[in-house]
Amino acid sequence: MIALPLFLFLSVAQASPPLHPRLQDGLARTPQMGWNTYNEYNCYPNESIVHLNAEALLSTGLADLGYRYVTIDCGWTVEERLPNGSFTWNATLFPSGFPALGEYLHERGLLFGAYGDSGILLCGSPPNNTGSLYYEDIDARTYAEWGIDSLKYDNCYSDAATNYPNVNYAPSTSPHPRFLNMSRYIQSQERPILFQVCEWGIDFPALWAPSVGHSWRIGNDITPHWRSIFRTLNQAVPQTDFAGPGQWPDPDMLLVGLEDVLSIPEEQTHFALWGILKAPLIIGAKVDGMREQSLDILRNGDVIAYNQDSLGVSAALKRRWSDQGYEVWSGPLEGGRTVAAVVNWRGEDRKLTLDLPDVGVQFASGLKDVWNGESFEGVRTKYTASVEAHGTILVELSGTVSAGSYPADIFGSLEGDTTTFSDIYGITTSPNYNLTIVLNEASTSARNVSLTSSSSKTPISITIPPGSSIATARIPLTASSNNTITIQGTASIASIHLAAPKATYYTGTSSFSLTGSASSFECPSSFCSPAGSKITYLSSNNTATALIHSSTSGFKYLVIDYINNDVAFDSAWEWGSNSRNLTIRVNDAEPIRLEVPLSGRHSELFGPGLGWWDSARLGVLTGGWKEGGNEVVLGNEVEGGFTGWAPDLVGVGVFD
Repeated sequence: MIALPLFLFLSVAQASPPLHPRLQDGLARTPQMGWNTYNEYNCYPNESIVHLNAEALLSTGLADLGYRYVTIDCGWTVEERLPNGSFTWNATLFPSGFPALGEYLHERGLLFGAYGDSGILLCGSPPNNTGSLYYEDIDARTYAEWGIDSLKYDNCYSDAATNYPNVNYAPSTSPHPRFLNMSRYIQSQERPILFQVCEWGIDFPALWAPSVGHSWRIGNDITPHWRSIFRTLNQAVPQTDFAGPGQWPDPDMLLVGLEDVLSIPEEQTHFALWGILKAPLIIGAKVDGMREQSLDILRNGDVIAYNQDSLGVSAALKRRWSDQGYEVWSGPLEGGRTVAAVVNWRGEDRKLTLDLPDVGVQFASGLKDVWNGESFEGVRTKYTASVEAHGTILVELSGTVSAGSYPADIFGSLEGDTTTFSDIYGITTSPNYNLTIVLNEASTSARNVSLTSSSSKTPISITIPPGSSIATARIPLTASSNNTITIQGTASIASIHLAAPKATYYTGTSSFSLTGSASSFECPSSFCSPAGSKITYLSSNNTATALIHSSTSGFKYLVIDYINNDVAFDSAWEWGSNSRNLTIRVNDAEPIRLEVPLSGRHSELFGPGLGWWDSARLGVLTGGWKEGGNEVVLGNEVEGGFTGWAPDLVGVGVFD
């Protein structure tokens, strides 16, 4: 067992890799924005369609907001190349030709995006459309001559060793060399061309795509269903820290505005999450004639500003309550601001609460609730708001105080020499919170101070020595945002600061006994962090049980180090979720369920351990604890998850 402090447990990913920036060509310093033909017109674009939607980008004001890349996706070319080896457009579909189309867009202040493929044919064939494999040099030159500004480069019909299948989710070799080859030719052109890697995330391109292109698809195509949002977000979780100026993980195009696909609250959730993830914002619906509510979502200036924020830092998953059907994402913005999203996965309207400390904040002098259209001042510790079915509470926090800090002029009320601090946050129920009292000025003489909290009325006495302005004590709190702390004996308090107790860490392979086919696995050095080992094959009948001592009863916060690389490729078209279901049962209490996202940060085809040695971390609040010994069982005991298998378990940290 190892004791580790709370701050080591607050991020999902175990370690952040160094960013690998591409050539500094000045492109995509913020995520690209635009429109693409595919989601609405599939592989059947034509010149009239492009003109119609380009004009609509202008007339609706979308172009002025940044949606400038107009991309013709699959279906634009023909099978046979010209005698000089170059490809050409389908003259029936595009009678004016691609150079003229580029001029048309450029004259209107728009940018010309084209689509290509690293295989012998474009996706969407037949009817066959020639791809760029073996013709990368001449095709890159042709694109530049046509005046294109961006190239979306796909991955169909590309695996020679398996006779060029349309789609191959397990190719014989990595797609990396083919994309690198085209990237070099694109970069050699005098015309700057934004290069979008679209190999569907099959070789974890986050590790290599930043040096090849400006964005990379993180997974399989988004599908026109609400369920696709959860699946895509679960795949984004281990990749958020790869985002940065010039390099953007791409969760695929927007469904906003597609007829009869998402409700308005669902479109708000979709757009909000893509926005704060710093995803490329590419409209896939027909802009001309789009319902006004959907246009308003796409034109929301706050979400666009979060997406285009100069810091270029993606939001990350902070907490998930699978049983209650909601979760929290958050990230920093320039100017010391924070953006946070509370996603309501349930199909019912309700109120949800954001505990500000979950996103690193204790107090916000300003809070803007984007979708509810409200602003508030002086928000302490938590914010509660109404949210529609499948909707999201999206807030911007400004003028913030860091979590754990409680200035007396904000949180305290003074009566005589007694100061009572309210809205105190406890992440776990424990007698072991570390309290630091900071006085406005040093005490001239020794001063006795009495402390009580709402968790225990028994006074705690401490002495502030002469000449000191700081005193420390250990104090009990419950798992709540409504604790109070009363300090009697001095009226000169400037602030108090609280640190949660250290977690005692229980390594899966050494602390847990196993049943059924659950088994232990020793990982190679530097993997399965922090334990270096894991428990595999956990399910409803195969469990891991530990006897864990607790100093108090009630609710305890746990952090789970898990491994999941169950990537949804074929199943992405249906109910594949990129997640696995884990249950935690303490004594006889009802199991708590946690649907964990992907953790893999290496290729599931060619990487070390196929991504099944890469651990990540999520926290969960569990009930049923009693003072003394507690039986803690991990497995997959209850229905509600997407898979029968639980994730692999590295270890558990208990905050007591």
